[in-house]
Amino acid sequence: MFRFEAPIYLYLLVLIPLLALVRFVSYRNQKKRLRKFGDPALLKELMPDVSRVRPSVKFWILQGALALLIAMLARPQLGTKINHEKRVGIETIIAMDISNSMRAEDIVPSRLDRSKMMVENLVDHFSNDKIGLIVFAGDAFVQLPITSDYVSAKMFLSSIDPSMMATQGTDIATAINMASHSFTQEEGIGKAIVVITDGEDHEGGAVEAAKAAKENGMRVYVLGVGSTKGSPVPDPSTGDYMKDNTGNTVMSALNEDMCKQVAQAGGGAYIHVENNSAAQEQLDNELDKLEKKETATAVYSEFDEQFQAFGVLALLLLILEICIFDRRNPLLKNLSLFGKKKQVVTMLLLLMVATTANAQTDRQYIRQGNKLFRMGDYSNAEVSYRKAVEKNPKNPQAVFNLGNALMAQKKDSAAVEQFENASKLETNPLRKAQSYHNLGVICQSHKMYGEAIEAYKNALRLNSNDDETRYNLVLCKHQKQKQDQNKENQQNQQQGNDDKQQDNKNKEQQKPDENKDQQEDKQQEQPRPQMSKENAEQLLNAAIQNEKQTQDKLKKAQQQPQRRNILKNW
Repeated sequence: MFRFEAPIYLYLLVLIPLLALVRFVSYRNQKKRLRKFGDPALLKELMPDVSRVRPSVKFWILQGALALLIAMLARPQLGTKINHEKRVGIETIIAMDISNSMRAEDIVPSRLDRSKMMVENLVDHFSNDKIGLIVFAGDAFVQLPITSDYVSAKMFLSSIDPSMMATQGTDIATAINMASHSFTQEEGIGKAIVVITDGEDHEGGAVEAAKAAKENGMRVYVLGVGSTKGSPVPDPSTGDYMKDNTGNTVMSALNEDMCKQVAQAGGGAYIHVENNSAAQEQLDNELDKLEKKETATAVYSEFDEQFQAFGVLALLLLILEICIFDRRNPLLKNLSLFGKKKQVVTMLLLLMVATTANAQTDRQYIRQGNKLFRMGDYSNAEVSYRKAVEKNPKNPQAVFNLGNALMAQKKDSAAVEQFENASKLETNPLRKAQSYHNLGVICQSHKMYGEAIEAYKNALRLNSNDDETRYNLVLCKHQKQKQDQNKENQQNQQQGNDDKQQDNKNKEQQKPDENKDQQEDKQQEQPRPQMSKENAEQLLNAAIQNEKQTQDKLKKAQQQPQRRNILKNW
């Protein structure tokens, strides 16, 4: 497959007919001037060495060289790798439980970390499929809209933590309902909802939600993470295990019966996740059974620059034009390829060839790095991109790709520097927006939400149609709000602890005085007077009145709608 990488330069080809028109007008004026000197036949006899064909040939040779040079600027490319294949794909929404109970370590290294590893392996197996990510606990929200951008999916996956959820608990029904509305409107393609949970459904309604999803053409698969025997839940804030309202250690156990019921109602399958890869293989086999769309296409996945051939042809035409003289000279006695004027032209051509060779080397390193990056060899891709930057430090594409290679290796600080340089060098607004977008992703992964928000805003200023950046900006604002709230709570808690310590000190200082007061009270104790009959009746009437008021309050409370209180924080 042949293409031009920068076809906008092809508009320069309009110069060729314009120059031809100028040449035609100039030739006519020349003939008119010759007629003033005498008869054309007589002039032809007087100038036997003058050729009418040679000037035209030289002109069109130069026109051909100009056309080839313009084609070089447009960067002709040829597809070198063709894959004739049937593309198949499905849509999958991952609903991941990130409640506190997923911190349990009965599955190594923990239930949540094991779930992340499974999703990452699932993404690695995808090629033409789309994936979305929903996180839930007592509530649910979309972490990543359905997309084919697997790199972003992994980045969002790494930032998942139970602290993201303000409402704890486990509401599987809400997660399934949200996943049902997160697919595309495309028909004839398999749609799967993969629920990863330990099965502690505190809210109910999961079976009904799975049935509704099945009726809408979706399949619900449940991955049960954990052991049925139960395991304590670590509490990162205290370094101990979580305790319930009665002070007992929370034991979180996998509810397999409920997980099986949800999977059966959703027309999918239940898979128990253990400390091996059996669950991953079983999930891959189940997803392979879903209906897929097939399209036979020829995919050109790699393109090589072909401007070298155009440059060689242009150079040959220019040399040929130099060798052709305006006058006939059969013996070629006056042939001089390196006259004063010819030397200038030759030097310019050699300079152009040298510059072109240098630019080609620069792009060659970039192409080599792109191939290595697609193969997952990020370290060697980094080396190729660095060589490209060394050849041309002002090449924004090389700098941007180097940042991507560094980010893929978790070298975030170095990647940030490259993306900042790329944003300064790049003149294309869309490519510049990509640099700011990647800066925001790195800052967001390190919970630097203020810097991430600013980077996403800069990206949207350059490319307002980028929905992914807009979603990341909203999510960052939400996460920053939670972060600020947590800091404020910690400050209030620290202040409360300081006040409590001060109160304890004051109480310790007051203990001797209190002991003296108690001794004086004992010495001054006297027999209490007996209660009279009238006082007893008054106290009894007051107690009866309080009882009536309490009953009235209970009746009013029963008539008001009940609000759901989440008693479990795991």
